[in-house]
Amino acid sequence: MPDSNQSLFPAIAPLRSGMLEVDAVHTIYWEEAGNPNGIPVLFLHGGPGAGLSPAHRRFFDPQQYRVILFDQRGAGKSVPLGECRNNTTQLLVADIERLRAMFSIEQWLVFGGSWGSTLALAYGEAHPERCLGFVLRGIFLCTQPEVDFFLDGARWFHPDVYDDFIAPIPAEERGNLLQAYVKRIMSDDPAVYWPAARAWSRFEGRRVFLLPQPEEIPSDAMDLGVGRLESHYMANLGFFEEDQLLRDIGRISHLPVVIVQGRYDVICPPVSAWRLHKAWPGSVIKLIPDAGHGAMESGITRALVAATEQFKRLRRFE
Repeated sequence: MPDSNQSLFPAIAPLRSGMLEVDAVHTIYWEEAGNPNGIPVLFLHGGPGAGLSPAHRRFFDPQQYRVILFDQRGAGKSVPLGECRNNTTQLLVADIERLRAMFSIEQWLVFGGSWGSTLALAYGEAHPERCLGFVLRGIFLCTQPEVDFFLDGARWFHPDVYDDFIAPIPAEERGNLLQAYVKRIMSDDPAVYWPAARAWSRFEGRRVFLLPQPEEIPSDAMDLGVGRLESHYMANLGFFEEDQLLRDIGRISHLPVVIVQGRYDVICPPVSAWRLHKAWPGSVIKLIPDAGHGAMESGITRALVAATEQFKRLRRFE
């Protein structure tokens, strides 16, 4: 059973890990953990650009699940870090299929939070026959209103954080913060892109949890990966057509899903999770009353582990 520490299973090391060259630009890092004969599950990290953490292996019973995890293009241990060339949702979906074939997996449960929920939906709609079901957290459908809220909505709840975010941007550029940051984060000059990437990453990080947390020590991999890839994907609206993920939900709506959403999530507001729930007949939604966006907030962690536990018993959710 899970330990009492946030309901997660005990820490485990990967069974194996490696690097997969996916094109002339990108090589991605992957891991396999748990039981090689267990229920296959794919873990999709957030960001985009946030990369993996050892804690991500702990949402799954290691005796019952075969867990496949990877750092998406430009993230974590994948190289080159923060690279936006050849980096689109469609290419990430193709990478997932390459991994599935490499591991000789016919079907798997797909587990993703935040941007990971976006990618999970995109993958499922492209390859529904490969999915057993979904566990999704902190839903982000990558629409223009969501991007606008991520950037400008902060002033309604975190005006101090918002003021820090806009401070480096000249007043005449603040009408389009996304483009102002993209211009700086994508600069070739480290003296320009590092401060911008760190400011972007900090802007998000300070709003993840419902209750204030000690700020993490700056991480080059996290700051550059999140700063560059989030701004890149947001500027391109995830490389989707308008509201594409809900438009095409019929391709996967026959599959089971549990949606876990913090009631006070100010990164990915609950309206997106609710829209997904209403569009997906039979979906189960868990609105966590005392949580924001973070997967490691206790109520969200318990709900995610409960979902993987129920799926291993029933192959569905109730």
